[in-house]
Amino acid sequence: MYTLISVISAWAIPVMIVFIPLYAAYRKVPVYESFVDGAKDGFDTAIKIIPHLVGMMVAISVFRASGAMDLLIGWMKPFMESIGVPTEVLPLAFLRPITGAGSLAFTADLIQQFGPDSMIGRIASTVQGSTDTTLYVITVYFGAIGIRKASYALKVGLISDLIGFIASIIVCYMVFA
Repeated sequence: MYTLISVISAWAIPVMIVFIPLYAAYRKVPVYESFVDGAKDGFDTAIKIIPHLVGMMVAISVFRASGAMDLLIGWMKPFMESIGVPTEVLPLAFLRPITGAGSLAFTADLIQQFGPDSMIGRIASTVQGSTDTTLYVITVYFGAIGIRKASYALKVGLISDLIGFIASIIVCYMVFA
């Protein structure tokens, strides 16, 4: 099974690179013109979302610089310690929905400090793969299509991140403890 997955992984991209243009030619689709039109639409979308991205980046900076994140972590630390969860991974619960780069850098620091095979490293890695940058996704995608009321999507996204964080901890303890 592992060999089959390795072969598929090695050949998936080259096959797609060859197959898509051949199929487009068969269907008589102007490939280059379609690509250019898509790139133009993408550029227009990028221009539309810049104000939303700037607003989100300012909000993230204010959240971190104000000490609000440290206050939240300090408030939750005793509870996390009482249930046996390493408190070193707690900042990921707050960073991951806000910033992908920041949470990845934090995860890299945890892995460098505690090792990739430590429970902290495993939980941090699993959280990275089990949650998403909800605020970024909502800002970019909703901003791109002009949706102003994102409260339900935000609630569902943040609840999903919380469930992903909790599930990551549970699964890591079930698999690695």
